[in-house]
Amino acid sequence: MGVPDADGQGPPDGLPGLPSEWGRVVVPDDASALADEARQVRRELRRTRQGSGRRTVPARLGLPTLILLVSVLVTLAGLAAVTWPRAATRPGAPTVLPRSTTAPQPVGPLPALDLVGADDTPVPLRSLLPAMIILVDACACGEQVGTAARAAPAGVTVVTVTEGRSAGPASVPGVRPLGDPAGGLRSYLHLSAHPGTAAAVLVDRQGSLVRVVPELGPLSDYGADLARLGG
Repeated sequence: MGVPDADGQGPPDGLPGLPSEWGRVVVPDDASALADEARQVRRELRRTRQGSGRRTVPARLGLPTLILLVSVLVTLAGLAAVTWPRAATRPGAPTVLPRSTTAPQPVGPLPALDLVGADDTPVPLRSLLPAMIILVDACACGEQVGTAARAAPAGVTVVTVTEGRSAGPASVPGVRPLGDPAGGLRSYLHLSAHPGTAAAVLVDRQGSLVRVVPELGPLSDYGADLARLGG
């Protein structure tokens, strides 16, 4: 059966043979006498399992987690590249400005409007170019109109326009009064009439709009553009 113990006696009947290096093995009659040894063995087993878990869990989970993280970052970078707004790189492309809350300003040449002169005869507006055209149906603004007439260079016509068939009196020397029966000029310029103010537009000899002045003020506001009309 088994081998003899350290005293030369074999193990009790029914026990398997044990290694001789273990020495004498004593089996107590009361199992509770082994409680201390059992607790020590359990502590050793827990430390062994915990130490093994700390060494193996990161090794098992680290690589898949890293691969998943890299995949997520690559996907986000691709979405950002597709949806991020890009600045225009086309040479000579116009700058796009934020939408203004004011009325849109006209672009292009002055329309071929026929206004009405003092003698109720039609006057083609484009025949008066280059010109500074002042809309005076909301305000006669004689002082501002006189300042513009005195500052206008030779060859530049200063015109006052009143909405309706009446051209108004020629109250300012050097200024030609006209009437606009259909109100086409103010409609084209998108300029509403405000009591006490006059609006103006400067047009060169080719009919291009040089400057729109929603409220006619001091000469310093438009004088440089007015001087260039005579060039």
